[in-house]
Amino acid sequence: MGAHPWSYFVPYQENIPAALEALRKQEFQAGRFYQPPEVQPGFFGRLLGRPPRKPDPPRNIPEAIKLTGATGTRSILDMERISDTPDYGVVSPVPASELRRLLGTDQPTREKIERCEKLYEDLDRGKGIYTITYRQGKPDGIFFAGYSYD
Repeated sequence: MGAHPWSYFVPYQENIPAALEALRKQEFQAGRFYQPPEVQPGFFGRLLGRPPRKPDPPRNIPEAIKLTGATGTRSILDMERISDTPDYGVVSPVPASELRRLLGTDQPTREKIERCEKLYEDLDRGKGIYTITYRQGKPDGIFFAGYSYD
């Protein structure tokens, strides 16, 4: 399997970690994340010849993450926090110099971001980015994007 790209635009707010957490809750509640169609039985279940079963729906985000294992949820649910340093399970800001290089501005509009696939080119699996979007020179939204683990 390959990594799956994901992206979201949310209304602007100064508190980026709060925006991330609100988005994660929204997407979990809406069920917009990968959920495996079946779960393999444990060791003893396999010994007894039990077949795979349909998993119970996760009750919270940690359960959803655990249910998907190494694959991940293929969504913003896999991103646990904001950090200035890129890392797995982390959303980090796109540097202003990179925005200027790719988009010609460090205050991109949503439209410019939607047309720029190169924002993803250096992004590793299991990592995310964010940037503020602007309208008429004022913060208007937050763009979150990344790749699933698998």
